[in-house]
Amino acid sequence: MLTALYSAISGLSANGIALSVIGDNVANMNTVGFKGSRVSFGDVLSQTITGIAGNSQVGRGVMVSAVTPLFTQGSFETSASALDMAIDGEGFFIVSDGTGRFYTRAGQFTLDKNGKIVNPDGYALQGYLADASGNVTGTIGDMVISTQQAAANPTSQVNFTINLDARESVPSAAFTLDSNGDGINDDPDNYNFSTQITVYDSQGNAREITAYFVKTATNAWTVHYVHEDPSSPGELVDAGTQDLSFGLNGELTDDNSSTAISFTFGSGIVAPQDIYFNYGTGTAEGGTGLDGTSQYASEFAVTNLTQDGYAAGALKNINIEQDGMITGIFTNGQTRIIGQIALAKFAAPTELTKIGRNLYGESYSSGQPIVGAASSGGLGRVLSNTLEISNVDLAEEFIKMISAQRGFQANSRIITTTDDLLQELVNLKR
Repeated sequence: MLTALYSAISGLSANGIALSVIGDNVANMNTVGFKGSRVSFGDVLSQTITGIAGNSQVGRGVMVSAVTPLFTQGSFETSASALDMAIDGEGFFIVSDGTGRFYTRAGQFTLDKNGKIVNPDGYALQGYLADASGNVTGTIGDMVISTQQAAANPTSQVNFTINLDARESVPSAAFTLDSNGDGINDDPDNYNFSTQITVYDSQGNAREITAYFVKTATNAWTVHYVHEDPSSPGELVDAGTQDLSFGLNGELTDDNSSTAISFTFGSGIVAPQDIYFNYGTGTAEGGTGLDGTSQYASEFAVTNLTQDGYAAGALKNINIEQDGMITGIFTNGQTRIIGQIALAKFAAPTELTKIGRNLYGESYSSGQPIVGAASSGGLGRVLSNTLEISNVDLAEEFIKMISAQRGFQANSRIITTTDDLLQELVNLKR
């Protein structure tokens, strides 16, 4: 009878622990990235008794063998924040408090005052850092985005696609910069057409250049590149000229684009600044002469005008791809890779140590983390604007709760029944 009493007590303890695990699961049903646990029971070493039929064994009760987290994939819900992320796969986000690394499935990240991507406890998200050119390196560190700047890029090439009207005549007057001293070349008798170009110096300052097209012969033109004299505001400077020649069918034969025009935009910046002006691939360069500038008997028209310079820019927005690449979108219209999120996986994730606050720690039994970029090595892909909700199934937990409750009640009944039998035994003396 005493054996039955102690067996029932072990049943109460085991089912009580099961109810605790179920309660924890239900309490965290709305916790982002939470992984529910389950209880495994095992019987206690049985007592061997000897009888006529030989040795027999009587069970001594139940014990909790393990409480194991279930790392099944949780469902996804959409979010308005690009820094809300979920992992579709087996990996874990890596976060650091500056002294150690921890692992989590909860992807609720924000920015702190230093521009770091952090979780609600201020632990920084870890990833592969990128250099100033946007090339991802092999160094893992804190992901920092809000302090990023896009450096200015001075213009080195301008591409034109235009049509120069073949019906135009050679101007009667020689090309001059300013006929009346107002800082504008407004004498229509010394050029045929003009168009304005915005270029950028080494510090990202916008500089205006006016290209004046002067017909010099039947199929020949000269382009004058004029800008304001930085040492004498209001006065113009002709930085240089470029000759264009065309064939009988209006095709470009040579634009002399291999020779740069040197501009001096002022002091305190790179000067002179060489800019190449490309009008297309002429026949002298092995092209058709029809992929850019032409000379047809139709109105002067600029159909395309591009240049490769831009001003400095501040980070305006970010985009996170499924491979964890974080791309910064800057106010100057440029984009650059800021870093790539690193993920980790373990050979035995169920052996990770629960630290609390949705964090796990490495243990001897879990093995060392295998760290790599998202979407590689089975780590899983990163989904931005998405959160992984708890994998707890409420209906299943309630069924388990009922089962544990009945087990607890049944073991309580064993105790009361054993107590009644012991009472009868005591009463025998009377």
